[in-house]
Amino acid sequence: MRKKPKLVQFDRPFTRAEYLAAGGGRSALKGARFREIVKAVFVDRDQDDSDSRVRAALMIHPEGAFASHWSAARVLGLPVPDNPFEHVTVREKEDRRYRPWIKPHVTIRERGVMVVRDIPVTDPITTFLQMAGHLSLVDLVVLGDAIVRRYRIAPARLLKAARASSDYYAAAARRAAEYVRKGVDSPMETRLRMLIVLAGLPEPVVNLVLVHEDGSWRRRLDLCYPRIKLVVEYNGRHHRKEAQRASDEARASELEPEGYLILPYEAEDIYVTPEATLQQIRRHLILRGWGDVPPINDTWRREFAA
Repeated sequence: MRKKPKLVQFDRPFTRAEYLAAGGGRSALKGARFREIVKAVFVDRDQDDSDSRVRAALMIHPEGAFASHWSAARVLGLPVPDNPFEHVTVREKEDRRYRPWIKPHVTIRERGVMVVRDIPVTDPITTFLQMAGHLSLVDLVVLGDAIVRRYRIAPARLLKAARASSDYYAAAARRAAEYVRKGVDSPMETRLRMLIVLAGLPEPVVNLVLVHEDGSWRRRLDLCYPRIKLVVEYNGRHHRKEAQRASDEARASELEPEGYLILPYEAEDIYVTPEATLQQIRRHLILRGWGDVPPINDTWRREFAA
């Protein structure tokens, strides 16, 4: 009597050879239960998650390979634009494995590697240096701000690493690192700040904390010119919710009698009408007595103009 294949389960991606060696039936791999991630590497759909494909990509490479570039950023929980490939770096050219949706890299340079969810990945600073050759200035600053916030790495440390780097795109990394700041809450807040500074306007203070007379915490302002009490902030979609609107109104009611002016902006103000946004900020800088406010230059257009 022919032996019936047994039910085989893996809590990670697995190769066809592993599945057959464990006693599973070849025909089962063609069923709805499994998904072929890359050629001859499968995952149980119940175990499929955002890490599955990068795990599969690493499985087909020799030991010592690690996720890098966009794949490392995703595993690390860092914001970078979408990319269709899984990026894996190895030490020897012959260790590269070419498959659809996999982009292998080879390096002889020292790379910082850490383990996240059992996945070897480039560490945050190494990932920043690698991505300097692939991201725009603003997207790279977004990445740097997120690294500082999520991994509690001082901006000065990121800048020091960029200055010490001998990578081909080290100059781009250094330029972006100079704009990285501590305490940034979101990628869009970074983009609003970069729009302002690339236009040649004074840079607002990031994450300014207002305190009561006894020194206790009162309010935190995302972007602020404290000398003239001008606040610039990015309002995401959550600010449209009733509870958040009520909170925003309460804050305005508290601060405006003290002389603060709050300028709220949304995505459209950054991407659709950036010049009008800049003109409004410049006008209020002048009206509130900043002093010598330079005219808006065109540097910002390289990053934000449609």
